[in-house]
Amino acid sequence: MRKIIHVDMDAFYASVEQRDNVVYRGKPLAVGGSPNTRGVVCAASYEARRFGIHSAMSSKVALQRCPHLIFVPPRFELYRAISAQIRPIFERHTDVIEPIALDEAYLDVTENKLGLPYATTIAREIRAVIFEETGLTASAGVSFNKFLAKMASGIQKPNGQTVILPDRAEAFVASLPIEKFHGIGKVSAAKMHELGIHTGADLKGRSELELVQHFGKAGHHYFKIARAQDDRAVEANRIRKSVGAETSYAQDLSDRALMLHQLETIAETLYGRLERHQTGGRTITLKVKFANYQQMTRSRTVMNPICEVVTIVALAQELFEAIDLEGRSVRLLGISLSNLGEERLAQSATPNGSFGASRSASLMQLTLF
Repeated sequence: MRKIIHVDMDAFYASVEQRDNVVYRGKPLAVGGSPNTRGVVCAASYEARRFGIHSAMSSKVALQRCPHLIFVPPRFELYRAISAQIRPIFERHTDVIEPIALDEAYLDVTENKLGLPYATTIAREIRAVIFEETGLTASAGVSFNKFLAKMASGIQKPNGQTVILPDRAEAFVASLPIEKFHGIGKVSAAKMHELGIHTGADLKGRSELELVQHFGKAGHHYFKIARAQDDRAVEANRIRKSVGAETSYAQDLSDRALMLHQLETIAETLYGRLERHQTGGRTITLKVKFANYQQMTRSRTVMNPICEVVTIVALAQELFEAIDLEGRSVRLLGISLSNLGEERLAQSATPNGSFGASRSASLMQLTLF
């Protein structure tokens, strides 16, 4: 049985800015573009989140929700440097580290360098050292697979830690609202609601065949996680195949000019993710889903990696202009980059890169976690 830790920095970008400027502390703050430039929120402090502000939200909408919101431009080089500072803290315990972004990573500590018997102890020590060396807090989830560790890390945020033991795993998943599941987005959650699936228990009640019929290949994954199963290994130096962003609209879009404007907003979100993953891609793909659920994609490959938001916007809008809408309205737009820049990814993957049981079974769980 594996011992997996998911470490997630608390409101990373916003916390860095509050750490470095005492004036920002305790106040609602957003890292991102100014509302005057049609910017997008990259990160929000916990004070801002109380107003419903979150990443990928339009800066204009964020300001409407919180008129006294402070906007700070992102400092990605600094965030990368801090992420690189945290990586060696992980490496004191294990080399099996899978960075997900600058601010989170999975660690497999089944066999750890210090020979510590409890994953909870390792997670607690990592969080303490992160705070001591950076002045920033992190939350952690501990369990026997990646899905549960990821879910656990968000339960006691900020600056908290949660362990999900094997004998409690299925009950934990059964009680979760479907929107809380990692890997189930807004569109899939809405479709599940239409099918009468609102909790993990509801999801578990559906057959694998039925889930595949409704959700394609993802149905196999949904069937497993409803049973607290996840056999994915922690992949050290994992290479991403693509980076993307998309938006599903509550009201279908029918105005072409508005669609083009929405592509700018999506491009801003995608650009922020490219910065977080320190990469660029040579193939851009535009995804359009119409009101009747028909879907269309258009792609283009260029010679040099696409790393700038203006280039993303220009190419995405060019691909969109070539589509004949035929009077159809649009319910979803998305942009992704693939064929990612190998050199920049290799740099981010280097060691300095950013980052109901019986009594015997219960004793085993205590030893594991």
